[in-house]
Amino acid sequence: MDIQLTYNRRQTTTTKVGNIEIGSEHPVRIQTMANTSTNDIEGSVAQAERCIEAGAELLRFTTQGLREVESLAQIHHRLIASSPHRPIIPLVADVHFQSDVADAAAKVVEKVRINPGNYIDPARKFKQIDYTEEEYQSELQRLRARFIQLLNICKEHNTAIRLGVNHGSLSDRIMSRYGDTPEGMVESCMEFLRVAVAENFQDIVLSIKASNTLVMVTTVRLLVWQMAEEGMQFPLHLGVTEAGEGEDGRVKSAVGIGALLADGIGDTIRVSLSEAPEKELPVASALIDYFANTQSIRYAHDTQVRIENATVYFSNSDTDWALFQLHAAAECGRLLWDHHCTELVLNNNHFAAEDLERLSKDILQAARVRMYKTEYISCPGCGRTLFDLEQTIAQVKAATSHLQGLKIGIMGCIVNGPGEMADADYGYVGAGRGKVSLYRGKECILKNIPQEDAVTQLLALIESNNKHSQA
Repeated sequence: MDIQLTYNRRQTTTTKVGNIEIGSEHPVRIQTMANTSTNDIEGSVAQAERCIEAGAELLRFTTQGLREVESLAQIHHRLIASSPHRPIIPLVADVHFQSDVADAAAKVVEKVRINPGNYIDPARKFKQIDYTEEEYQSELQRLRARFIQLLNICKEHNTAIRLGVNHGSLSDRIMSRYGDTPEGMVESCMEFLRVAVAENFQDIVLSIKASNTLVMVTTVRLLVWQMAEEGMQFPLHLGVTEAGEGEDGRVKSAVGIGALLADGIGDTIRVSLSEAPEKELPVASALIDYFANTQSIRYAHDTQVRIENATVYFSNSDTDWALFQLHAAAECGRLLWDHHCTELVLNNNHFAAEDLERLSKDILQAARVRMYKTEYISCPGCGRTLFDLEQTIAQVKAATSHLQGLKIGIMGCIVNGPGEMADADYGYVGAGRGKVSLYRGKECILKNIPQEDAVTQLLALIESNNKHSQA
């Protein structure tokens, strides 16, 4: 069966974020997130300039408190003053746990990202809580009343909102009824979206992310369906959260993002890599270029795709290995899932057979079809990160890369772990300056241990559990 490479962009409403518009008639926008401390004004402005130079159209900053809101305002002013003839890049405040901070940020930046799982709720303790129907509805009313306050501020200041749901960080209320499922993730988003629609607030972008590409794609598709059922067509931001770094992070991101772009879904994207944020942007640009910004484009590179006997065969004439990786991963992920394929064969005369075979295995693992090696679920870092992320990832990889099939989460702070490394077997999470907590699944096993001992302790924890399971 030959696959025709023709795609149509999903129609959406348009959301205005500062001086740019997001939606189906506009180009797919590229964004990233700073990993500097937001209170480091000089460092943040310098990094923002590098990101703008690399193609960023939106830039997000972590915003833990009111001090960071003040810093964001200063960063904004500095960026405007530094280049008066350049279009103003919209800034996005990333807010968790503190709704009053979201209110304040909405007055100084073009967009505020809130997480429905913790907008009015405390950090999850992963304990089962049972809600009566009356209690459930009471929580919804509390959500509605608080969210309307933010909507009114955003209306007054022409500020957009991103509703950003992450796998593993759902509220206790949602977990009590839906569990940590695609249905629960969609409902977490829809609760807020229904309030916004009722209040006639339209400047919204939605995102639903997971480190598991299959969960991410399934959930976004379900969200699109649910919105259509309720007469909504809001634009979507795409990304595979905690994708990692290097080739693995790029392939994993391309598999998840590419599957949805191939569906015609996606109005803005971020490739979340555990690297400097400016390195994310060329990858995002390459994915957008491959799928193009217009409708019904047949792609170049002499690409051919066919399916036989549960095997996907992909070939093209790319001469650049990095682009070939992205194109193969972006095209093949959805085919592996949607056609229930279990094998992948890549062909390109410009590259060695052993490299093509290794890449096919990497794509199969990124698509969660088969595990060949250790998988690392690592956050891209932000102003909350409590250690040198790239150095730590290298240390953990050096010590654990022999553990085939194991999934290890490496998270810079408690916001991204343990909830958002929901798919990991073990987790290494920043707990404070020079302190790390180690997790087995979502359970904290060792808390606040010295960072210099953390990798050794992680290996000991894994070995102890392996001995226990074999006993």
